[in-house]
Amino acid sequence: MSHVISASGLTMRFPGCLALDGVELQVPTGTVFALLGENGAGKTTLIRILTGFLRATAGTSQVLGLDPVRNALEIRRRVGYVSDAPALYDWMKVGEIGWFTSSFYPPGFLDNYQALIRRYEVSEDWKIRRLSKGQRAKVALALALAPDPDLLILDEPTAGLDPLVRREFLESMVDRAAVGKTVLLSSHQIVEVERVADYVAILRQGKFCLVRPLSELKDSVSLVTVSMADPLIVLPPLDDSAEVLSEQTSGRQRQWVVMGWTVEIEQQVEQHPGVLSVHSRSATLDELFAACARPRSAAVSGHEKLYFEASTA
Repeated sequence: MSHVISASGLTMRFPGCLALDGVELQVPTGTVFALLGENGAGKTTLIRILTGFLRATAGTSQVLGLDPVRNALEIRRRVGYVSDAPALYDWMKVGEIGWFTSSFYPPGFLDNYQALIRRYEVSEDWKIRRLSKGQRAKVALALALAPDPDLLILDEPTAGLDPLVRREFLESMVDRAAVGKTVLLSSHQIVEVERVADYVAILRQGKFCLVRPLSELKDSVSLVTVSMADPLIVLPPLDDSAEVLSEQTSGRQRQWVVMGWTVEIEQQVEQHPGVLSVHSRSATLDELFAACARPRSAAVSGHEKLYFEASTA
């Protein structure tokens, strides 16, 4: 199977809200696939559809070759899932919930669970209702990892974890991908994603504005700062091979996040009358995320707006 997750035309409507708008997605097997987006972008809705908890308004999807509508239970058996607020039986002890859950899985689950709990330094005798947020997250992670799932879906998994366990867990995701397992990671922790992800998908208002390998993004996206003698200078249009993802103006400086920036384009801008200097460097994932999350039109300054209105009057 070349893709562990695939979706085509996936749409989800709620009363007064279009949560997903014709989403197209393919998640390759054996990768750490990061799903990024602001609150309300549609990340959790997409995950709930893929795991069979919601039925999409339109479109199709497959997880591990199975239809989430017809094969929801089989998908949940083969997929490990951790939400940002995992639901656990508070009246149980840590060891009891592992024993209870093991009855739904083949032999080996309980041994794996107990090993993970020891690794996370959580006692099996502790009552779940008395656990801290971080300790509850560790129990949820152990339950999700114990069956060694083909696909691990994580919705803000490291919230509440101490830095050492967070680091160990992120490294374990890379190890899982190395042996052919797949991780779908939804997170606001951009720095963490940048350390472990193979692919990055940025969701904005129910649509993907970008789905690329992270290595390709690092090589192709630049942060460009242009210093000008006059803030009202109109810069030349860039070459068709370059795509401006965001644009901001502050005084006599203009800043772009550009995909496909080249030395030739930089020289062309430098030679434009009124341009004092051009500086470029590789954009960070955080800067790329901000560029995709912010509409380009919102970055036009008041001076530019007045200039354009005057020039077209």
